[in-house]
Parts: sequence; C-alpha cells; structure tokens
Amino acid sequence: MLAPERWGHGRYTEAVRRFTRENPSRRANLLFLIIFGVAFGFAEAAVVYYLRILLHFRDGYSIAHYKVLLNLGFITFVSPVHSLIVNHRVSDIEVARESATLIMLICLAFVAARSWRQRTGAFLVSFACWDLSYYVFLKLLEDWPRSVMTKDVFFLIPVTSIGPVITPIVISILLLALGLKLFAD
Repeated sequence: MLAPERWGHGRYTEAVRRFTRENPSRRANLLFLIIFGVAFGFAEAAVVYYLRILLHFRDGYSIAHYKVLLNLGFITFVSPVHSLIVNHRVSDIEVARESATLIMLICLAFVAARSWRQRTGAFLVSFACWDLSYYVFLKLLEDWPRSVMTKDVFFLIPVTSIGPVITPIVISILLLALGLKLFAD
C-alpha cells in the first residue's frame, strides 16, 4: 500500500489548511457555493415532486421503453421510445430547465473564483452539493428513492441517462472532493 505522501494526501491536506487559513474570502465563497447547492437541491426536488404528482408518476423505469445507446452497468444512455413525460411540451420545458440549471451553476462558478481551475472547482462543488441534496430532499418529501439501487433518470441532456441512484451519489461525492481540491489550490 502506498504511503499517504505518495498518493498526494499530505499535499491535499496542506492545500486545504492553507486555503482555510490564508483565504477568508474564498472560504466564504466556498460556504456560499455549498449553501447555494443545497438550496438549489431543494428547489430541484420540489419541482420533481410537483411533476410526479401532476403527472401521476409511479416508481420504476422499464428498460423496454427505451432504445439502449450505451449500457455501462452503473449508467445507461438511452433514447426513449416515448417521451418520459407524456406531454411533449412539458418534456421540452424540462430539457430547457436542465440547461438553465447548468448555466446557473456555470455563472455561479464564474463569479465565485478567478482562475479557470478554481472556477471548475466551484462548479463541481455546487453541482455535487446540488445533486446530493436533491436526493436527500426527495427522500424527505416523498420517501423516495426506496433504496440506493432504485432506478432514476439522471439527465435528459445530451441524451437521457438512467441507472441506480447510487451512481449519481458516488459520482457527486467524487466530484465534491475534486472540486474542493481545485477550488482550494
């Protein structure tokens, strides 16, 4: 097994210490990135909650309703045979809302940092906090997902991606760690 110094743990820890000690304004920016991500996660969960009620959504996505473009096991990229949302206008608006979400996170990252490395970190931190809190709030609002293996639709752009809820949770945790490192440097 590699010593922590060999895989960068010591440098990572020192970078975080230096960041928190020497950069109070960036530390405040980091706090607000996290707060924004969590609040945005609630807003997203509320929208999904309302959509599910209004569209009489039931749990479960049957793979029979999709043309599989690429199946990686933990995430599947599909082309739905029928719109996921029965009303095509609502489906188009949902794609636009997802695009707007990404644009808002990019704008937030641009304002929160000066270098492209830090902006990338800021984006990853706010994105990860948004995605993680989204699932926490869905669990609180409607006791969903039932388990981390429950299937979900992750994104509709650039193509529809589905898989078990554990996938975005693990990816978001990794993105959060990477984002913190990039933002702290």
